[in-house]
Amino acid sequence: MAITSANQLELLQTAEAVAREKMIDPGLVIEAMEESLARAAKSRYGAEMDIRVLIDRKTGRATFTRVRTVVTDEELENYQAEFTVDQAKAYFEPAKSGREEFWYRDGQLVDFAETKAPEVGDEFRETVPPVDMGRIAAQSAKQVILQKVREAERDRQYEEFKDRAGTIINGQVKREEYGNVIVDVGAGEAILRRNEKIGRESYRPNDRIRCYVKDVRRETRGPQIFLSRTAPEFMAELFKMEVPEIYDGIIEIKAVARDPGSRAKIAVISYDNSIDPVGACVGMRGSRVQAVVNELQGEKIDIIPWNEDTPTFLVNALQPAEVSKVVLDEDAERIEVVVPDEQLSLAIGRRGQNVRLASQLTALDIDIMTEAEESERRQKEFAERTQLFMDTLDLDEFFAQLLVSEGFTNLEEVAYVELDELLVIDGVDEGTAQELQARARDFIDEQNRKAIERAQELGVQDSLFSFEGLTPQMIQALAEDGVLSLEDFATCADWELAGGWTSQNGERIKDDGVLEPYGVSLEDAQNLVMTARVMLGWVDLADLEADAEEGEEVEGEEALAEGDEA
Repeated sequence: MAITSANQLELLQTAEAVAREKMIDPGLVIEAMEESLARAAKSRYGAEMDIRVLIDRKTGRATFTRVRTVVTDEELENYQAEFTVDQAKAYFEPAKSGREEFWYRDGQLVDFAETKAPEVGDEFRETVPPVDMGRIAAQSAKQVILQKVREAERDRQYEEFKDRAGTIINGQVKREEYGNVIVDVGAGEAILRRNEKIGRESYRPNDRIRCYVKDVRRETRGPQIFLSRTAPEFMAELFKMEVPEIYDGIIEIKAVARDPGSRAKIAVISYDNSIDPVGACVGMRGSRVQAVVNELQGEKIDIIPWNEDTPTFLVNALQPAEVSKVVLDEDAERIEVVVPDEQLSLAIGRRGQNVRLASQLTALDIDIMTEAEESERRQKEFAERTQLFMDTLDLDEFFAQLLVSEGFTNLEEVAYVELDELLVIDGVDEGTAQELQARARDFIDEQNRKAIERAQELGVQDSLFSFEGLTPQMIQALAEDGVLSLEDFATCADWELAGGWTSQNGERIKDDGVLEPYGVSLEDAQNLVMTARVMLGWVDLADLEADAEEGEEVEGEEALAEGDEA
């Protein structure tokens, strides 16, 4: 099949038809044709040759060109497609006398008025006769064109869908494979995996379906579009479609927690004081929320007002249960909730569903206890602190209970508090207060002395004793854990000192820190370790300050960006 003037126009028409059918750029089809023709020409003239084909976009005329590149003597490998500077001179001189259209440098025609000799990187191009494609070559060319067209089609699909991740899409069910639903989304196919379906849903071919585009990936077999109906974002997008105030930004969805197909909680806030966020989401006679419920197969939805105050927000999140008291531990990201005895089952919910959703909504671990359990714990703590003061300060039970009732929890508070804070206790005069502080300080000094002796026995070095910020008890605890020098201390991780939480199989597990019993927070541990590293010269203080300033600038830019968006 030689490309003659009779079928040149047909070549362009074919490219146009294929491009229109596949909805891709006609130029891509022509490029595929050029590559297929070049491959066929190489099979005719030799695979080692560098044959290029250019199809005129207006006339359809195909020009076959052989290209040879000038290389150094050491780089010469392919004698059919490369030649040295000396060899190139034999072609360069004739080109100067009338064949200049075949000599190129940096992709441009060589100006022989300025160029006196060939250089490495120049290209000598000469036209070769078109090939007469046999049956095998024609089939090969067809395969190349089909492959290029498929690649172009996949690229077009990816470009079309990559920006639709995070949105809702409508499609038509094509088939089901091993529990996964294949959905026709117009310009391609998407997959709704079995674990992304709401439990009791089932679909038949040609059913209409609405899903959330969770992810779009470019893969060898083509773009893969993953859908979801269980993602919390799906519910948020449905509310955005049903509630104009959310779409306009007057109401914002701050958090969503779902038990797909069963129950969900959604936290909303209004930036207009005249608009009730919960009422707007519910709609007239529940019309708006009911539309979302129907789409989610009857999933019950609790709409909760969001609040910056975490305990207040949690009280709202645990609705319909009533909460008596909330105790927040920000360091551990845990929160204790006290409810009346008769509200315990309601707060926990069936199979723990209510408290689990509230935990997801607030991003905190929640411990729920009854008022009776909380009272028992308080009494136990009161008794332990009372016994502490009785044993260490040689006080009777009544006097020790007075100290605990006034909020004193440990000896350090008694020893180093302002004298006036002891004088407010009934029956305590200045002499009694001074005696209390003296006993507390004597006991602490004795404990410090014993801790230092124990640490010395374990081999603690002077560098650790002289490090500011560690008490003798802390040094003893570190020594018992194998930390004997400032170098050892500098290699510690902050969580090893202050403790922390790790997740295993979906459960948060407490990691005890060496210095945690002494009230060392994660931030305190970070500062202590970094100070030790600076003292040892492991970290440059100037670099730290530069990083801190850079971090502040980034935070400032992010704040400005958020302000502009608002």
